[in-house]
Formats: sequence, structure tokens, C-alpha cells
Amino acid sequence: MSFWRKIAGLAVKNLDEAECPDCPPGLPGEDPAFSTAVTALGAKLAKADGRAQAREYDAFSEVFQPELGSEGNVRRLYQLARQTTRGFESYARRLAKRYRHCPQLLEDVLDGLFHIAAADGAVTGDELGYLERVSELFGFSPLVFRRLKATHLGRERDDPYAVLGVRHDASDAEVRAAWRAQLTESHPDRARARGLPSEFIEVAEAKAAAINAAFDAIMRERRAMAFAGAA
Repeated sequence: MSFWRKIAGLAVKNLDEAECPDCPPGLPGEDPAFSTAVTALGAKLAKADGRAQAREYDAFSEVFQPELGSEGNVRRLYQLARQTTRGFESYARRLAKRYRHCPQLLEDVLDGLFHIAAADGAVTGDELGYLERVSELFGFSPLVFRRLKATHLGRERDDPYAVLGVRHDASDAEVRAAWRAQLTESHPDRARARGLPSEFIEVAEAKAAAINAAFDAIMRERRAMAFAGAA
């Protein structure tokens, strides 16, 4: 299934035309403004690391498959847009404005951009900065971006969300429930009750400490984000 048809299905599923009079008519893949913005974002991302390679266009084509008959125009636009990263923010804002009531569609676009960034085998800091800025302009929170980043690039070893086994954008209630469940399962008292040797109890104590530290780190970070957002 092409990207255009996939996002068309999302739009039909998640978007009620009667409740969204400001959304552009028709399907996203048939919206010239949408296809232009997506092509430009993909091309300018390819330039974000200082070089635009042919394999990145191949990755773009794999995800954002042009409709039959439009391949030539899409390629020409891509070649033109990839000369510089300048202007990518305006394209991201345009998409965010036109599809602000369909965040899943915008998330799919960001998924595709991650795929392009990884096409050459490595995602550079400049590319991550580009993706993070697009995510911000799309209206996604830092936690949503961290989830998408972890999905495509893997979680960092010291990621507290990985310790608790929750998504980066899980609610506070979900984080707290995961913390309690893991702490209950790993509590040293359970090892003592089973009569396990002291070595096992020490392991359980270390694991419980890691679980508590992960929960504290998540809550501390979220409080800081909330404070920064209110400032």
C-alpha cells in the first residue's frame, strides 16, 4: 500500500468532515499542497547532514510513493528542494495548519522522515535537530518525539522509560502503575519471603533502587517540562 493510500485511510478513519470544516477537501494524497510539503521536507532532510545522497531519494520513494504519472514532477521538486534546508519550517507549519485535526497523519509523516534520515546507515545530530524541529512545529510534545525517536533508533541504555517499560508519552497514571507493578514484583521482601540467599536479595535491592530511580527521574523531568511550559 502506498503512503498516500495509507494516510488517506487514516484521514477517513480519524477525520469527520462535519466536525472539521477547516480541513482541505479530498484525500491528503490528492492535495497538491500536502504532496509538495512532504516532498520538500523529505528533500531538505536529506541535506540536513550536509550531503544529499541518491539512496536518500530511494528511501523517500519507498515511503512517500508518488501516484502514477506524477513521479517526474515529484523528482524535479525533490532535486530542487534538496539544495538547501532553508524553508523547511514553513513547509512543516503548512502541514501542521492544514492537518491539525489529524495528528496521526502528521505522525506518519514524521515516521517517514525518520526512515529517510536513517537511509545512509546513521542519523546525525543535525538530522535529529531537523526532525525534532519538525515534530515541534507539528505540535507534538517532547515526549511524543522521544517515543518516535526510540521507535526508529532504539532506546538509550539509561532511558528511565525503558527501565519501567512504558512509552515516552504514557500518561502519569500509566507510568505510576508500571512503577508500582515492577516494584511489587522485584521488592527484596519477596526474595526474603522465598528464603533466597543473600546474593539474590542484593540483586533485588539493586533492581528496586533502579526502578525507584527511573520513576523519580521521569516525574522530575515531567515537572520541569510543565514548569517550563507554564513560564
